[in-house]
Amino acid sequence: MRLIDKQNFNYLMIFIALSFIILTVFIALAPLSSVDIECSEFVQGFHSNTLDGPMRFVSWFGEMPYSLFTVLVTALLFFIFKYKREALFTLTTLLAGAASTLIKFVAGRPRPAEPFVHVLEKTRQLSFPSGHVNFYVVFFGFLVVLMLHVKTLPAFVRLTVGGFSALLLLLVPFSRVYLGAHWFTDVVGGVLLGSLLLYANSYFYLETSKKK
Repeated sequence: MRLIDKQNFNYLMIFIALSFIILTVFIALAPLSSVDIECSEFVQGFHSNTLDGPMRFVSWFGEMPYSLFTVLVTALLFFIFKYKREALFTLTTLLAGAASTLIKFVAGRPRPAEPFVHVLEKTRQLSFPSGHVNFYVVFFGFLVVLMLHVKTLPAFVRLTVGGFSALLLLLVPFSRVYLGAHWFTDVVGGVLLGSLLLYANSYFYLETSKKK
């Protein structure tokens, strides 16, 4: 039994798209909000030397050139083991970076800085939306879709890859705010944009699967 039918799911995607557009306009007009500052203070209130390492590790997969390397190696493994369609659609997740970079220039939001936040990770690009979160939703989200769909993969592989991908998805928004690399609304924007791109990639993958 489906939790949501296709029509309602499409309505959900339209709602997400409108929410992202509204949020982008809001960020462009008001780059710094009290909500973002309060959220950063709350998350960074958990700061400890013990957490610094794990939070940096969570974000590691989204750094260039490691994100590119991760996608290429994953696609290559799918190709080697005769999953050519999966390899191709894995490569298309690289478009997430181009999408977020374009919107960063449109929004023009500076990165978080002292004295509003404690910056543990210094970056040069603009802030909105979070490229890390966008990439994780698209790439690791698509891996979760594949692990649920490709039944010919060993159960151990599906559980390990799917579980690890889901864990990174859950932790990366917290990691980006914790490290002082993004505001709360940056990660929300990354989730919204990533959800739209993940939906498009997964839709075309699943549709072409039916034609096999």
